[in-house]
Amino acid sequence: MTTLNVPSDVICPPTDLWSDEPPLESDLHLQQIILLLSCLESFWSDRNDYYATGNLTIYYNTEQLKKRDFCGPDFFVVLNTEKRPRKSWVVWGENGQYPHVIVEILSDSTAKVDRTKKKELYRNIFRTPNYFWFDPVSLEFQGFRLSQGKYEPIQPNEKGYLWSDQLELYLGIHDGKLRYFTPEEELVLTPQEKVKDLENNQLLAVIRLQELGLTLEQIADALSLSVEQVRTILSQQSSDSSN
Repeated sequence: MTTLNVPSDVICPPTDLWSDEPPLESDLHLQQIILLLSCLESFWSDRNDYYATGNLTIYYNTEQLKKRDFCGPDFFVVLNTEKRPRKSWVVWGENGQYPHVIVEILSDSTAKVDRTKKKELYRNIFRTPNYFWFDPVSLEFQGFRLSQGKYEPIQPNEKGYLWSDQLELYLGIHDGKLRYFTPEEELVLTPQEKVKDLENNQLLAVIRLQELGLTLEQIADALSLSVEQVRTILSQQSSDSSN
């Protein structure tokens, strides 16, 4: 990936630039971007050395500013940088860093550009190591890895997942959405899915301990819960069963 060493006597353009992206093409695009962002932030909750965002302008040269030829990937990730809010990604204000991973969400109006012009830009100028595109309607999904200045197609595994050596995660389709998968091919959950998964596991544990004859107090102690939490779990089970 390209980085930039700027001499101290060189005056750079401003870095405090607002993003200037058009509206997203559809709700499908918005939902997909939010899904990619929320899952990664949840999975990397203990990390502060990356920046991930969507539909944000990347400013990379002064000629681009003059022509107002802006380029904002639908979703991108930059590694080895500070995790903080930004108005845009200004390359000359970020130590010359470009995205390590880019995902474009295809639509009828953007697919041709995403497959050609943007692919060339990400390969030749950004030198982005991993580039993916995904069509939320047709479910077309492709990925490329930069190798010796060229984008080589990433070969899918037996489940159709594509490995990102930058994220150290798979990307693949699950229930019609582009999702992350661990190296063990387990789905990376959304925060909401994590909560539901925890609730289900707690319910199963409570039921098992009840079947063993433990009291509510003993169950609470065994699961590091309060008695009231155990009662809530059981009442929720009763409510779900009645429905």
